[in-house]
Amino acid sequence: MTQLRPLFSFPLLILVAACATGEARDADGGQASDGAPASHDAHALHASGDVAAGAAGEATATLAASPARTGAEALPRALVYKTPSCGCCTLWVDHMREAGFEVDARNLNDIIPIKIDAGVPPRMSSCHTTLIDGYVVEGHIPAEHVKRLLEERPDVVGIAVPGMPIGSPGMEGIGARPYQVLSWDRAGNVEVYAEVDPRR
Repeated sequence: MTQLRPLFSFPLLILVAACATGEARDADGGQASDGAPASHDAHALHASGDVAAGAAGEATATLAASPARTGAEALPRALVYKTPSCGCCTLWVDHMREAGFEVDARNLNDIIPIKIDAGVPPRMSSCHTTLIDGYVVEGHIPAEHVKRLLEERPDVVGIAVPGMPIGSPGMEGIGARPYQVLSWDRAGNVEVYAEVDPRR
């Protein structure tokens, strides 16, 4: 039986903090308009005003409705919520686009309300949250596993790569190690969806 690995480590938390203080860029890699600092505290259950509340409401609507497909091979649009200063989030957006996804990337100074509204457990949190075809995709998940999710359509809320593991898409670098893609359902059950070894 596949075992769940520990979801967090001290170095991983340092990486999350580093992401939050990086250079502010928009979804296309340009400088963010407001340059505001981002928050990645997965346990800070606070809203950031009407913008976050409105976006959270939109997140619910996006999850409730599956976009129409234009053909057998068409991929649904991915709605990505990220903070303006998250460079690794932008790199993951690029990874998804290169894999054929249409991506609508939106910057919010506080994405915690999005995560709460989408039902992301705090221990599964990462630096960006994606809503796609009725599922939640949390963090730096390889596009191939997002495609598998959409093809198999399991009875889960979504899949996640907790934290920001080195070697995952958008987090490439020296020191890559194996990591897990996890799934969770409405009852809170967590299972290993995929084992990924970026060194291969």
